[in-house]
Amino acid sequence: MHDLCIDAQSRRTSTCSLFTLEITGKDIAQIQSAKSEIPAGTPINIAFLGNETHQQRIGAARIIRDSGFEPVPIISSRRLRSCDDLDDLIGGLIQAAQPQRFMFVGGDPAVPAGPYADSLSLLKSGVLDRHAIRQVGIVGYPEGHPKIENDRLWEALRWKLTFLQDAGCSVEITTQFGFDADAIVDWLTKLRGFDIGVPVRIGIPGPTEVGKLIRFARQFGVATSTAALCQYGLSPANLLHRARPERFANRLVDSIEARQFGSVIFHLYPFGGILDSVQWMTGFLRQRRYAPPGAAQPSSERRSSAPRIIISDLLRQDSQSAKHSSRSCKLPACTATTKGPSK
Repeated sequence: MHDLCIDAQSRRTSTCSLFTLEITGKDIAQIQSAKSEIPAGTPINIAFLGNETHQQRIGAARIIRDSGFEPVPIISSRRLRSCDDLDDLIGGLIQAAQPQRFMFVGGDPAVPAGPYADSLSLLKSGVLDRHAIRQVGIVGYPEGHPKIENDRLWEALRWKLTFLQDAGCSVEITTQFGFDADAIVDWLTKLRGFDIGVPVRIGIPGPTEVGKLIRFARQFGVATSTAALCQYGLSPANLLHRARPERFANRLVDSIEARQFGSVIFHLYPFGGILDSVQWMTGFLRQRRYAPPGAAQPSSERRSSAPRIIISDLLRQDSQSAKHSSRSCKLPACTATTKGPSK
């Protein structure tokens, strides 16, 4: 089992996070307009888009922090031009918003803009040590990746977990969104079968038009077969229909409740807008975890304990993690290398 070295501040954040979500620098104003609907301390990932600047990413992190949430910058390895480019970005983010966690990904460009061919080479560059990063997010692909074989994905995932554990860092896995709940459960089963017990954030799209959702799926490399779409509850023939993920989410929760997967919560991709997505998410969690529709709202005591796969596992990890002190991440100076599995 991979130990989680989580400090007091991050423990307070994790215990109250019913879900996480994602935003771009250009859409950051939506966070401010939806602030009252988002639980305090919610981790919010900041996407790394090719048409946004570092200043937009830093500004988004500052607004998220000032709004009472936890910024989680995504660092796209293949979009970085140099080691200095990397350090300027992370240094600016830390100065503006003091993120507790960074998420390192490979990125979309077929040809790297600089020295980092993938997230593995970025992690091995010494970035964790230079910026005292103790908490790291990585990506999982329950439905596979269109350009990488599954065996290669698992090899890279296990390499990153071992590397980060050896560096004394805590890890979370956030998955790509998808349409196949059974594939996600199979992936979770295999993950836990490898004795990997880190928290997992399962990607789920918020309510949005069918056409937009399919467009994002193809952009992200998510399978959009007719069978998968039908299982999700989508009709490709009606692209303007607003799709809601209840069927997918209910099927997923039913399967998770029947198993012992540890800390598993939702990561919300708000393609149809932050406010609508967050209202749907909180409503769904209330319906599934607190009380059925039309029933009286539960007491505050029940509210804190009812979502057992969301809250209780995190609290149990907190009590275990408190026994561990923070350790420095000892890594080499800034270098770029591509040894080890790709991605």
